[in-house]
Order: sequence, then C-alpha cells, then structure tokens
Amino acid sequence: MIRNLQQRRHFILSASIGLVVGLCAPTAFAQAAAKAGTAGRPSVILVLGDSLSAEYGLARGTGWVALLEKQLAQDKLTATVVNASVSGETTSGGRSRLAALLAQHKPSHVVIELGGNDALRGLPLKNTEENLTWMTQTAQKAGAKVLLVGMQVPPNYGTDYANKFAGLFTSVAQAHKAAVVPFFLKGVADGPDPTRLFQPDRIHPRAEAHPQMLANVWPELKKLLR
Repeated sequence: MIRNLQQRRHFILSASIGLVVGLCAPTAFAQAAAKAGTAGRPSVILVLGDSLSAEYGLARGTGWVALLEKQLAQDKLTATVVNASVSGETTSGGRSRLAALLAQHKPSHVVIELGGNDALRGLPLKNTEENLTWMTQTAQKAGAKVLLVGMQVPPNYGTDYANKFAGLFTSVAQAHKAAVVPFFLKGVADGPDPTRLFQPDRIHPRAEAHPQMLANVWPELKKLLR
C-alpha cells in the first residue's frame, strides 16, 4: 500500500514536471527561432543625408550611395540600401523624419550624412550637436548601428567656428559609441585643385568625385557590417 502510494506520488510529480516542460518548450523554441531569424536577416542600410547623398546635379546611379550598392555586390555582402536623402536637408529636418523611416524600413545600419546645410545657414552649433545626438541615440535604440559622416567648412567661416563644427561629429560619435567618418570630402575638397571636382556652384561634387567619397565611407561602414 505504501509502495503504491509512493508510486502514485512519483507519477503525479513526473506528470506535473512534464506538463510544465511541455508548456514552456514552445515558448523557448519560439524565442530561439525568433533570435535565429533576426540574426539571419539581411542587413538594411538607411542613408539619411542631404544633397551630397541625393545625387544633386548628377545622372541617376552615379552618386556614392548608388556606388555603395555595387560595392556591396562586389564584396558579396547581402544588404539592401535605402537612400532617404533630401537636397537641402538639415539635421533638424533629418530628425523630424527619422522615426518614421526607422519604423518603415527597420534598418540594421543608419548612415547619417547631415550637418553641412546647418553650417551654410549659420545655425547654432548646439542645435546641430543636439540633433545629431538625438538621431544617433534613436537609431541605436531601434537596434541599428550608426555611422556619422562628418563635414568641414571653409576657413572664411572663422577658425574657431570651423574647428568646433568639424569636431562635432567625432565628439558625438565617441560619446555614444558610434562609428564616424571625420571628413566626407577628404581627397575631394582638400586637394591641390578642389574646384576641378566640383560642379559650377562649387558646393556639390561632380560624379568623378563620388568614388572617392565612397572610399571615405566604405572602410568604416564595412566594419559595422561585419
């Protein structure tokens, strides 16, 4: 009688454990599957920029973002590129659009190429820094890795302003552990004859300059894609 009672208790305990395991297993399996699905999802690169990324004055397909797609194919990296750049965009404009873009495209990587128009319009450096910080943090909270693409202004803006503006991008990136390209137009605007690589307005690079612009961005972006 005692043995039967013990057996019955053992049976009930085993059945209870089995029921708990059975109920938990699908949840654990679903979580593992979801994690595997996220890990295996192709990368989506969202480029949030201004006219330098929107192919202003260029034939379609000749700007650095279009060249980026070819670079990805060449390096056999699976990724979709979404170019959400708008000519004339400021950091404030990018900030107002970013949340909707993140919700729509769910990017794994966000390239922020904004700030040049802030300087052209003489906007306060503090506003530019705050907007870059907000966009970086918002993209990171959405699960994206961020690359800030920096810009510099000519000396006629004043040495103090020029130095502070150029340093904004690196300081924001370091503060929030994002990647950074210090000067987007390195090798384009700082050459012996920079006007040769610019359109007549002397603001927008010609198509011949865009491979160099991609060369400035690609090493840092490739590290993030790994």
